[in-house]
Order: sequence, then C-alpha cells, then structure tokens
Amino acid sequence: MTPRRTARVAVVGTAVVASALLVSGAVAGADPGGGGDGDVREVVLEFHVVTSPFSYTDLGEPGPSAADVIVFSDRLQRNGADVGHEVGSCVVVDPSGLSNCTAVATLDGEGTVAYAFENAPPPEKTLAVTGGSGDYRTARGDGVFLEHGDGTATLTLSLVLG
Repeated sequence: MTPRRTARVAVVGTAVVASALLVSGAVAGADPGGGGDGDVREVVLEFHVVTSPFSYTDLGEPGPSAADVIVFSDRLQRNGADVGHEVGSCVVVDPSGLSNCTAVATLDGEGTVAYAFENAPPPEKTLAVTGGSGDYRTARGDGVFLEHGDGTATLTLSLVLG
C-alpha cells in the first residue's frame, strides 16, 4: 500500500471507531423519559431568515469539488425583529455543489437547535433536528429551509420536546 493510501485507511478507520464510540456513549447517556416529567410537546417554530453572503473555501480541485468548505451566518427574525441567528458549515462532496451540512440556530434567551441537512441546488432543503440546549435540550424532529432567491429564506422547525 502507498503511504497516502495507508494514511487514508487509517483516517477512515479512526473515524469509524470514533463514530461507534460516540453512538454508544449517546445511547448509554440517553434519558428514556425525555425530560423526566413525561410531558411530550410538539412545537413548530417559523423564522424569516436574512441570509448573509456565505464564505467558500476552495480546498480540492479548482472550482466546486470534494473537500471544499462553505460557512454561513444568518439572522433569524419574527415580525421584522431579530430573535436569533444561525451558523453552519458544509463540506462539498461533489462538483455539482452537493454538500453535507450542519448548523445551529441560537434563539435569544431560549437556547439552541442543532440540525443537519444535504445542501443541493434546489432551493428547498429538508433538515434533521439532532438536538438542542436550554428550552430545546430534548429537541428532535425535522424542518425545512426554503430559499427565496432574494437573500432571504424561511426556516420552519417541527420539534418534539420531552
């Protein structure tokens, strides 16, 4: 095996082992009662998003290619007032711009909601809510990020809490 191939195998192997440890730790630490009080609530949060220009770092072949990185920071609004922000990053996996992304929405005074999504050219992205903090510490669910093409978007999070 070439040194480069050996290094790649070692990195992939380490990632698999680390993932297995994280999953087993998460399962071992899971609270089967949700929040401990047995209450389960469904909440829908909707925001007007003012997107900022994203930052694109070309790390792979010139132009969009695997390993390139996108980072973003957007403002979240309700009724014209800022109520939080979202930050995230994407790793490009294909020259088409297809990317694997994670983001965190911070809601002022309430906590955070973390989510993952596949970024691709269509303006509608489906999100998988992966957790949260504060008022949203037991959050799970999904959501939709819909780009309007004018520097704005709508973010809808359908959460199950508890």
